Amino acid sequence: VHRLVTYIFIYEDLVSLACGAVIIWYFASSFEKNVGTVKHCFLTSTFAVLSALLYLLLEPVVSRVSAVEDAQGFTPVAFATLGVSTTRSRMRRTLVLGVRVPVVLVPWFMLCIVWFIPRSSLLSNLCGLLVGEAYGLGYCFCLDFPESVGSRLDRVFPFTLLRRIPGLKYIPGSLAERRAFESSRINPTPGTYPTQSYCCASPPALPAFQAQHPSAQSQGVQHSCAPG
Repeated sequence: VHRLVTYIFIYEDLVSLACGAVIIWYFASSFEKNVGTVKHCFLTSTFAVLSALLYLLLEPVVSRVSAVEDAQGFTPVAFATLGVSTTRSRMRRTLVLGVRVPVVLVPWFMLCIVWFIPRSSLLSNLCGLLVGEAYGLGYCFCLDFPESVGSRLDRVFPFTLLRRIPGLKYIPGSLAERRAFESSRINPTPGTYPTQSYCCASPPALPAFQAQHPSAQSQGVQHSCAPG
């Protein structure tokens, strides 16, 4: 039973390990920013188990037609998160290699590309994508839990330990806290970054006729200090 989850950590060569590291860094990190660390951990385990169960269900049928690679690596879970993001995205089209394509077709396009990764199982990636799209469309609503539960889990072990690890970026479970965290990064508090003050240059020497007319002199000074 433990193999329903541990297969996502199995890589047989350095090339597949490097590709898996890139996939984890790109897909998992962006998905964690949207849902929070607590929900990300929960959905990662859930997507891994559901993808493995669907793979075990389809593997005897597909193996009669063609050879099937064993399920391994993080790519099935990455496709599940990609399926959730594309089905719930408000964007209609996006750029892929300089071509505007519908957002719903992006996971299927990526599925064809990942097929060329060594030791990559097309069936397991397809199972992960189907699980993610089913969750994104609301067919697995029982897996959702409110943000209040995520905020409470932020204060219990082991998530309290994750907050204290230096260099680890922890994403809170509450949407309000995530927005406050992002806004604090975009708009830093005054005094946290260096500033440069600008002063008006000294006015040039005034002509002789302006020295006899104070009003003209004051106008010349104001003009010299005008912005721009």
